[in-house]
Amino acid sequence: MTQQAVHTGVPECDSARKLLSRGQVVFASGAALAAGAVTVIDPGTAGLIATGTASVLYLAVVAFKVLLSHGYDRSHVMRFGPGELPPEHELPGYTVLVPLYRESKVLHALLDRLAALDYPDDRRQILLLVEEDDEETRGALPAVLPSGFEVVLIPAGHPRTKPKACNVGLRHARGEFCVIFDAEDQPEPAQLRKAVAAFRSSPRWMVCVQAELQYWNPWTNWLTRCFAAEYAHNFGLFLHGLDRFRLPIPLGGTSNHFRTDALRDLGAWDPFNVTEDADLGIRIARRGWSVRMMESVTLEEANCRLGNWLRQRSRWIKGYCQTWLVHMRSPVRLWRELGPRGFVSFQLAVGFATLTTLLNPVFWAMTALYLVAGSGPIAGLFPGPVLYTAVASMLAGNLLLMHGYMAGCLERGLHAAVRTMLLAPAYWALMSVAAYRAVWQLVRPSRRHFWELTEHGLIDAGPAGRQTTVR
Repeated sequence: MTQQAVHTGVPECDSARKLLSRGQVVFASGAALAAGAVTVIDPGTAGLIATGTASVLYLAVVAFKVLLSHGYDRSHVMRFGPGELPPEHELPGYTVLVPLYRESKVLHALLDRLAALDYPDDRRQILLLVEEDDEETRGALPAVLPSGFEVVLIPAGHPRTKPKACNVGLRHARGEFCVIFDAEDQPEPAQLRKAVAAFRSSPRWMVCVQAELQYWNPWTNWLTRCFAAEYAHNFGLFLHGLDRFRLPIPLGGTSNHFRTDALRDLGAWDPFNVTEDADLGIRIARRGWSVRMMESVTLEEANCRLGNWLRQRSRWIKGYCQTWLVHMRSPVRLWRELGPRGFVSFQLAVGFATLTTLLNPVFWAMTALYLVAGSGPIAGLFPGPVLYTAVASMLAGNLLLMHGYMAGCLERGLHAAVRTMLLAPAYWALMSVAAYRAVWQLVRPSRRHFWELTEHGLIDAGPAGRQTTVR
């Protein structure tokens, strides 16, 4: 076992260590003062501007997701059949990073799955990244690890995050390529070979390929059905649309494969960002490099317990907020590096998407108030034409997103989950709860970089893994 000090090459100006830059503090303060002054002078106009702006942003986000999801089938996702994979003697060294924390329940099954990867043992380096004070996981490790496996101890200290562990692991990486797998992952055995084929057939500026993520337990309960449908829409439709138009792709937290030298050149992961994957995807795009989607599936365990799901979702939303704030510290530079299309895509996919989750309860409450008390209480905020346009947009947007979830289910063979999507608004309401929880954590320095652990191994992966059809 080896131990190294944490290291990251991410510049301070691009790190989420600080919530806001000095410029952002000045801008936010000025905007708040201006909004307060307008509200005092003319409350009606201030309310109309706020609701009008929110409605336009809401509609833009929904339209963006619908349009990209609609064009998924015309994307050029990288696909490789058995005859197109490189032979064994041409395979380079490959490093697999596996961050672990309190994963004794799934550890032995994980080791079996990683050992089953179709890659030569002498060129496959699997690094188990274990916190040095994690006695639970260390105690569950076998006395003798399979060939090609190594344990790397992660020093205790702030922040205790997955990207910090990955940065330590990267210092030990010997492979030309590397990938991250989570503790509950069930990657396709040929995934490493497919990634090599993808890199070998692409220019050097294609530095990352993202495999698709699906859940092996969609039928556990209503929550897992919704979670599986969401992933089917995101990885089966939406990200394919981003890939088709070569827009920045916020990476998923696992099964993203990298050129190791390019990853090091980027400064690796930001240890203070709790969605380090999405942040890294945007940094790749800003460098002028690209991420491509690859047809290869990694199965994961969908959260079947509400508390566990809320903790995980709050962390994701908190990290998306961090990512948006970090990259918006210099909007002009971001526009120049991403280009106009990439800049707008980043706003709609990362920043404003979180905003709509926060706005949902507000719009729903206004709709309920209108149905109960008529237009009187909200007439100042929504004059007649604006009101009916906003209501129509909200209804159409929700129906179109429900349709997108249903289309994702059909694309992934989850036919029995289609009718569950009629209750998707209840799932989005839970997202809003998680979003407000995330914002509360974000503004508290003691919780800003806190990594809320997602508990795995809640159900038996054996028979559940055969419940779903994957492609």
